[in-house]
Amino acid sequence: MLDDVIAAFERQDYGVAAQLLQPLLQTSPDNPWVQFYAGRLYEELGELEAAQNIYRKLLKNVTNTKLLARTRQSLQRLETQIQELGQRGIAQATTQPNNNQLGVLVLESIASENKTVAAQNFAQIMQIEPYAARLQLPSRGWRFYKSGAIGELKFLGQQLCAVGIPCIWATLAEINQIRIFQVSYFQYAEPQATVICQNEQGQMGAMTFNWSEVSDRTLGLLPIFEQVVDRDVRGKLQRKTKTQDYAHFCDLLLPSRGCILRIHDHSYQYQKGVTKIDKCYRSTIRISWNSLLDFLSLQLPSTPIWSDFFPFAETIIDQIELLKRIPAHIRLLRRTPSTWDSAFTLYSTLVAIKAANKIEEK
Repeated sequence: MLDDVIAAFERQDYGVAAQLLQPLLQTSPDNPWVQFYAGRLYEELGELEAAQNIYRKLLKNVTNTKLLARTRQSLQRLETQIQELGQRGIAQATTQPNNNQLGVLVLESIASENKTVAAQNFAQIMQIEPYAARLQLPSRGWRFYKSGAIGELKFLGQQLCAVGIPCIWATLAEINQIRIFQVSYFQYAEPQATVICQNEQGQMGAMTFNWSEVSDRTLGLLPIFEQVVDRDVRGKLQRKTKTQDYAHFCDLLLPSRGCILRIHDHSYQYQKGVTKIDKCYRSTIRISWNSLLDFLSLQLPSTPIWSDFFPFAETIIDQIELLKRIPAHIRLLRRTPSTWDSAFTLYSTLVAIKAANKIEEK
């Protein structure tokens, strides 16, 4: 029967080959030659992933030198074909003018038990070694992967999502389109919330919204750097840049309005509005800030909180030219601009874009 299968492949009669293979897969499923020709059939039918999985399993389990050689040859041919398809797909994805806009591709976290399979798929899509692929996949938080033409990033992102690797992509235009208002204080909390806030130009105004419009909250700690004088190992004085403190930020995301309400621990006016703090509790900013966060938790008990900014920042903080193109909308007294500020804005706006995409899908 197997000889008939081989003859059908030599004649390129894949319909007959499929008919002959079906009973063999039921009676001799562990026969490595049967598995090999099942992989060949998948390959000819264009089901490349299924063929690839069979070839890889055979390489791990078989000892027959002839079969090993043919499996390696088939796998190499298949990977070349997949690579060419990927290159053609990227070329087609960037042909339209809008698809050449600059964008970013960010990987979302993957559970450790899913990493082995995910790394193999990631390696195939990105055409890198599986070991390197595993190192790229984050177990906690998000990881900036690459920037480039949005057509290519979307093409890669769709392939990743199709194999269970969560990711998000967006153009810088989409990111910078989201408006960010600086909250001074909450004037009202019921029946709707009203905040007194500033727009990007520093103009004061009021915004009223329903608490149900807040899809997510993002929290971030931004380092405050200072120039200090210290002694080196030889006792000589030298100037160093050190982190002296952290600024706390909380963003309320309103994707249906395309905006973010940004709250900063040192600029929020704790003595005004419905969140007014009694005088006896004015000992520290930290106590007031924690009280404000408690107030938000009461109003938004089931709203997701994104607090893994720091792991994400570590992967993008050195992308200086990219971050320069993202206005931070953060008002801290700094001697020099810091990429940390734009990194937090990128993190928060990507969460908002992700939330907006979910709304569109419903």
